[in-house]
Formats: sequence, C-alpha cells, structure tokens
Amino acid sequence: MAALGLMGIFVLIALIDAAHSVGILAGFSVQLPAVVRMSKDRAGKIEVRIRNEKQGARTLRLGLPFPEQIDSEQTDAIVSLPAETEWSRYEWPCLPRKRGNYPIETVYLETPSPFGFWARRGVARVQSELRVYPNLFSERKQLAALFLNRGTFGLHAQRQIGKGRDFEKLREYIPGDSFDEIHWKASAKRGRPVTKVFQIERTQEVYVIIDASRLSARPLARAQSAASKVLSSSPEGQSHSETTVEPETILERLMTAALVLGLAAEQQGDLFGLLTFADQVKTFVRAKNGKAHFSSCRDALYTLQPHIVTPDYDEVCTFIRLRLRHRALLVFLTSLDDPLLAESFVRNMDLIRRQHLILVNMLQPPGVSPMFTNPNIASMDDLYQHLGGHLLWQKLRELEKILQRRGVQFSLLQNERLSADLVTQYLNVKRRQLI
Repeated sequence: MAALGLMGIFVLIALIDAAHSVGILAGFSVQLPAVVRMSKDRAGKIEVRIRNEKQGARTLRLGLPFPEQIDSEQTDAIVSLPAETEWSRYEWPCLPRKRGNYPIETVYLETPSPFGFWARRGVARVQSELRVYPNLFSERKQLAALFLNRGTFGLHAQRQIGKGRDFEKLREYIPGDSFDEIHWKASAKRGRPVTKVFQIERTQEVYVIIDASRLSARPLARAQSAASKVLSSSPEGQSHSETTVEPETILERLMTAALVLGLAAEQQGDLFGLLTFADQVKTFVRAKNGKAHFSSCRDALYTLQPHIVTPDYDEVCTFIRLRLRHRALLVFLTSLDDPLLAESFVRNMDLIRRQHLILVNMLQPPGVSPMFTNPNIASMDDLYQHLGGHLLWQKLRELEKILQRRGVQFSLLQNERLSADLVTQYLNVKRRQLI
C-alpha cells in the first residue's frame, strides 16, 4: 500500500508539473537577421537573438532547420538565459556548401517544465534570408599583389602611351603639332592656329558577358575524382567529416572570375557592368562603380543557375547593339567547342565588333591540347583520345584566327588561372589604351 501511495503521489506531482508547464513558452520569441550574407565553403555564423519577456532564469533548447546545402555541426543548442535580462544572443556556426538563396522561417524551442518531468516544445516564426555568394577569397589571395592599395593597382607606375581620345582644352599652336590636331573653326574665329588637346581616358566601361546556357552546366575536370568525397572541417575546426559535394560547374568559375574582374575595374576607377544570357538575356546591370554597385552585381549573380538550353548569340548581340551606345570593353565568357555555335558566334560578332572592343575567353576543355604534348600515353585508347583532343584544339585555333581577322581576341584559359588571366587581359587593354 505504501508503494502504491508513493506512486500515486508521483503521478499527481507529474500531472501538476504538466499543468504548470502549459504556456511556459509564452513570453519567449526569437529573432534572426533579415539577411545573412555568407560565402560558399567559408565558415560563418548566424546570430540568434532570444527575447525573454519575463526575465526569469531559464534553460532553452533551440533547433534551427538548415537546408541540406548548409552544413552545421550542431543539430540543436542549449542556451541558458540569465535572470533580469530581456535579450540574449547566441551565434550558430554553419558552413554553406552551395551558392544560392535559402530562407529560414521557423526556429524550434524546447524548455523543461518547472519540476523537470516534462519538456514543452514550440515553434517560433522568423523571417530570415541566407544568401550564399561565390567564394572570392582564394581568387583574391592569388591576386593579392594586384589588390594592394597603391594607386596603380599594385603595379609600378608606367608611362601611358598615346594621346588619348577625350577632348580637354584648346591651346595656341606650337610648331610641330599635327594637322589633324588643329581646331579649324576656332582657328578661323581667332585668326591664328589653335590646337586641340586630348587627355587619356581615365574612366571606361567594362562589361562581363556570362554564358549561362547548357554549355556552362558541364562539370569542371578535376584530378582524381571530379567530385566525389572531400574531407571538410567543421566551422570551428574541431571535428572532421566526409561530405559528398556536387562537382563545381563551369558557370561557378565564370561567375567567380567575373566578380574578381569587377574588383579590378573598381580599383582602376572604371565602370563595371554585367550581362548574363542563355536563350535570351537573363540579367543586365549597367556599368557603374562603387561598393554599392559591386554588391548589386554580386546579388545579380549569386542565384544564377545554368539553363539547359542552347545559347542565342543573335539575341545577346542585338541587345548589346541597342543598349550599349558608348564604346566599351566586352569580355565574353562562353564555350565555343560546338562548331554550330561557334559559327553563330562569329556571324553575330559583326554586329558589335566595330563599336566595341571584344575579348572572348573560354575554359580549355579537358584533353584539348596539341599532339605529342602529353607524355603519359600508355595504350591505344589513350592515343585515340589524345588525337581527338588535338583535332578539337586545331578547330579552336582556326576559330581564333577567324575572330582575330575581325578584331576579336579569343583565348583558351586554364581553370586555375582564369581570374588572373582575365585581370591581366584587362590591364593590358588599359595600358595600351585600346578603348
């Protein structure tokens, strides 16, 4: 009988504890930042702010439902809320694995009942947007010397060649001035020779045009396994786990290189713009400069995904012809290893090549190289595969010559040096004053 009595008392206390736990989560609310900005494959933290209106000491268990593209070593977090404090803060570590936009709308709460027999759970509604941008850290690290704040983009000052194209002022004629520099109308009004003075262009427009069609959806060739399993460390570097990640596509590299080139143009004081296309123009950001403009360019790219359609060069070149009135440097990032697409591209270059300076860049496909440059050929299959790569390389060389006759520069670039080569091309254009 005594045991039954004790059991009855225990059940009664548990029921009283359950009754008192009703509404125990009232007065608790959670806030997340409206926008959280992170970079792909770089550890970050999300600030979680917890409001305790009753300001009593309480232990709270939190659960944050991350999408599968966001890794976190914590599935939940135990937060001790101090007494006489309305707001508490907790930083939740995470590691984004894929670029994109990920909304977070709920946070799960759990707190023990007054006597600890029960745990009351609830859901707090939040409105937060996790933006994962391309990772520029490794690219900027490779080009660190170029981004030093030395006024001339980290390079030694060089004498500018040429006289420029922007009119600056009129001055008296000096013996030796060329006839094409004389302002004939001003000379007639003044009754004596007057010479035009030009200044070197300091601010120019640079547009990067990114192909987001089916060609850019192809995975990059990697040594060993293109994509398989990578050993990744947790955000705090305490534990390691083997994580399967998707292979990086060509589009990822093109976007990263485009943003790095935008930073270079910003350092040089030029205007930078973006255009993305597939079967039609997807995004157009007119050339400007400043930190706010670079953020706008980054926001225009971070959700871009490849479209499984054939690129329409007619559409993009017509758009450029109608919308870009001033002479600009156009940097195309596309793939021209398809003969039909290469023919369409060459035909449409005639629409814009006379008005703009055009640079065409393509990532070198795997195995595309001249004959007898690869010493690691051990079988007939390797030989035939290498022969196929040589034939494709020869076709691309012929395409380069066709574009060169039209005043368009075509380059095959290595994946590892894509950003560095683009910046080098841009600096050469600036040095030679081609635009």
